[in-house]
Amino acid sequence: MASNNVKNALVAFLAPLPSILFYLTFLHNHQTTSSPEALSPIWAWCYHHPLLLANALFFFNVNVLFWVISQVLSSHWMIDLYWTVIPVMLVHYYRTHPLADFNWWRSTIGVVLTWVWSVRLTHNYFRRENWQWGAREDWRFTDMNSQYGKQWWWISFFAVYLSQQVFLIGICLPLYVIHSVNVPLNMGDFVAIIVCISGIVVAYYADSQLHEFVSRNNEFKKVGKPVVPTLDEGLWRYSRHPNYFGEQLWWWGLVVFAWNLGQGWTFVGSFVNTMCLAYVTTLVEKRMLKKDFRAEAFRRYQKTTSVWIPWFKSSPTGGKDKKA
Repeated sequence: MASNNVKNALVAFLAPLPSILFYLTFLHNHQTTSSPEALSPIWAWCYHHPLLLANALFFFNVNVLFWVISQVLSSHWMIDLYWTVIPVMLVHYYRTHPLADFNWWRSTIGVVLTWVWSVRLTHNYFRRENWQWGAREDWRFTDMNSQYGKQWWWISFFAVYLSQQVFLIGICLPLYVIHSVNVPLNMGDFVAIIVCISGIVVAYYADSQLHEFVSRNNEFKKVGKPVVPTLDEGLWRYSRHPNYFGEQLWWWGLVVFAWNLGQGWTFVGSFVNTMCLAYVTTLVEKRMLKKDFRAEAFRRYQKTTSVWIPWFKSSPTGGKDKKA
């Protein structure tokens, strides 16, 4: 187990090196060349097309290389971990690209917030996985593996990796805008900051409460006590998925940054991500109802508790619960 953990950690650290080294080589060539016109064709293309370059690096390093690694390891665990890392890599990429033009304060705030979001989510990932690297892949990938059988090896390239490019590049478009428009800070930025921080805080407390709930139930199982079927305390009393709500607040907070800079079109990434998470929510709830020990309690929970947005309890027969 220990050797496998070390191997997976080493793979995870080495996997992004090709794109990092390629980009650093591009920056070196740009800095040592008298003008962009004097760059070789490949470096000139990298200079003039920052968004396309980001997509190209993602395609070859994540989609192709991560997919190949997943075939060797027989697991797609690494894409879950890198969901927490790639936005940090992207924000630094957009900030350091030679065509970047930004307000220093807005950029710094964006970088710091992205790091805080990433550290929180990475901590939650490893806490959930008992501090193991690659202990398991997302249960949805396991289900799809069972569904597609022998065809999963090639379907996974599109379902697991190419789809992640659409989501991650899309929801990080506001980070590109932050580093493409240079205007002073204004009130819109402070609204965006409040929304982003609120999302991080809500997601942190929701995930921590869920972790404590799961840990308590595991202890009950060890001593032969009946487990609690449904988490109905803290933020989970007012929302069935407060962790999802917090995560969405974070991404839409970034959209506020871009909207404030006149680039409201970037909402499309967060919109697609929200629609996908709505579908995932239905999958999660169907999975919960398949477990006999909690099915009845969860049905009651569904009838009285808001899906995402925290709200007062409703009675099973309708109306607001006065005890809420």
